Amino acid sequence: MVSKLRTAVIFGGVSSEHEVSLVSAYSVISNIPADRYDVIKLGITREGGWFLYDGPLDNIPAGKWAEKRYLTPAILSPDRVRRGILSCGWNPEQGATLLNIDCVFPVLHGKNGEDGTLQGLLELSGIPYVGCGVAASANCMDKFLTHTLLEAAGVPTAPWQPVLPPDMESFEQTAQIIEEKLGYPVFVKPSRAGSSVGVSKAGDRNSLRTALETAFLQDSKVLVEKAIAGKEVECAVLGNCCDVSGPKAAQALGEIAPRQEFYSYSAKYQDDSTDLYIPARIAENSAEQLRQLAVRAYKAMGCDGLARVDFFVREDGSVLLNEINTPPGFTSISMYPKLWEASGTPYPELLDRLITLAMEKGQAK
Repeated sequence: MVSKLRTAVIFGGVSSEHEVSLVSAYSVISNIPADRYDVIKLGITREGGWFLYDGPLDNIPAGKWAEKRYLTPAILSPDRVRRGILSCGWNPEQGATLLNIDCVFPVLHGKNGEDGTLQGLLELSGIPYVGCGVAASANCMDKFLTHTLLEAAGVPTAPWQPVLPPDMESFEQTAQIIEEKLGYPVFVKPSRAGSSVGVSKAGDRNSLRTALETAFLQDSKVLVEKAIAGKEVECAVLGNCCDVSGPKAAQALGEIAPRQEFYSYSAKYQDDSTDLYIPARIAENSAEQLRQLAVRAYKAMGCDGLARVDFFVREDGSVLLNEINTPPGFTSISMYPKLWEASGTPYPELLDRLITLAMEKGQAK
């Protein structure tokens, strides 16, 4: 009998995307093949407390998991000799118990989860983990760095302009630079917030000022992007760059068609104001160009495991990369698992493949 791998799913986190993480974690835990994996549920509260959770699974997406009766204080040990989770108990005099872990599946979105911080802790621990490493996570989270690196790699992106707090001291001059370089309308985005948090669309100088002020509430780095007329199309990529076979793009592509101003945070996760089309309603020559660019960008950013790469497809069929998400959402309505399912890889098989990739990457170090 083959022994099961003990996999810790980490969810929650100190982030504006805490709730999304809970819903993604529920889907992941529900679909991990039970015959191959023992799942350990490790939750992080909004305040940053780490706990082993042994309550009802349904409590996680409902946001009711953090009740003391279901929790045991715990931390992820950075010690490679005694690698795993240290279960501390509520009584400090009892000491800590080590729970060995074979692999970690981080299901954290936004800051303190997909930005390289958690990945750094996991690197110290020596525990294999699903998804991108420290540098790729940080660079994909930071839109400044994403644009800079992709431009160097020859991957086309939307024209953009960085804005820092000192630039607001001379707003009229900053606005003139943006207007001459990009024109209106533009999208104003916090550089490191993720999932459309703090994103606004501006059509004139007054709304540009408001949008910048809103974005600066989320981050000290803001970028302004030219609004691109075209379809929003997403591509799922899977694989490790160090593998001989390399990463692959899913055959099925997904089209996002918001019925509101743009694909906002609420449209992604909280309401039904967006239409989704799988396969995307684009010509095959554009689709193939998009798949190739997705893999090229994935490699350029040093991604491993998985990423969702988002594009604009303009009326003339040309393709511009919008952003790279590591890790993408794993909720029941999230595009990444839907695209692989439409390409012939069911959700449980996809999770099994991701954990296998994590173990292979860990063994290669």
